[in-house]
Amino acid sequence: MREDKPKILVVLGSTATGKSDLAVRLALKYNGEVISADSRQVYKGMDLGTGKITREEMRGVPHHMLDIVSPKLVYNVSKYKIQAQKIITDILKQGKLPIICGGTGFYIDAVVNNTTLPEVLPNKKLREKLDKKNCEQLIKILEKLDVNTAKKIDPKNKRRIIRAIEIATELGNVPVIKNESLYDAIQIGLIAPDKILKDRIKTRLLKRIEMGMIAESKKLHKQGLSWKRMENLGLEYRYMARYLNGQITLDQMIEQLNAKIWQYARRQKTWFKRNKKIQWYEIDPKINQKIINNLKGKI
Repeated sequence: MREDKPKILVVLGSTATGKSDLAVRLALKYNGEVISADSRQVYKGMDLGTGKITREEMRGVPHHMLDIVSPKLVYNVSKYKIQAQKIITDILKQGKLPIICGGTGFYIDAVVNNTTLPEVLPNKKLREKLDKKNCEQLIKILEKLDVNTAKKIDPKNKRRIIRAIEIATELGNVPVIKNESLYDAIQIGLIAPDKILKDRIKTRLLKRIEMGMIAESKKLHKQGLSWKRMENLGLEYRYMARYLNGQITLDQMIEQLNAKIWQYARRQKTWFKRNKKIQWYEIDPKINQKIINNLKGKI
């Protein structure tokens, strides 16, 4: 790393690994502010369904990139990169430590690696046509346009596959330009054995349901968020929409959603494992203090 690059800290990992709590503790220790890297926590009103950190859990640490856009609108990685980098600059000007925290690897990579994606305008007619197809069919379409992108993309993320097809249709492929990184980034990854992570995911899901996650979805729908849009927002909101629509029972919703969150956690793990710069820590009751101690003198 070049010495003149500003230092930032990144806390990443699969869902339910305790990233938010660690980021807060690091911010308190090293005079930092947290920048969320979650593709759905940017949306207003989507709190319990996305596992958004609460004011109490923030413990006075400023958090950015939460609740910045209506869920009726579509947000993307290009917008995230521009806003996040501006926030990082502002935090650095205050003499504080920017801490990126989240599980959306695509968003983290865009900021940390300074990647640039093409600005292709949405194609409404194409999107409506593609939306009628399932993920497997969409991947086959993408393979014909850009086989390399098809191999790398999350095969279960319908919205992202459609966007890739949209770009490839316009440009012939999905070009990703890697510029020189703007930061000296220390990347901390949290990981857990499968059984422990499965248990944490199930416990966390049931707790969020108990806290009112379904009522949150009802409220969003009453405020004008369509069932179709909730389907496109994925995971929790997709299955809550199906439950509220009467397509599945409550027990089926919990069972199917729990399985899908676990699958998503595995895909997150696969994405992050490609990055050899991440320092991995297996979660345990003392891990946060160990990480804090290991960072002394480095940031």
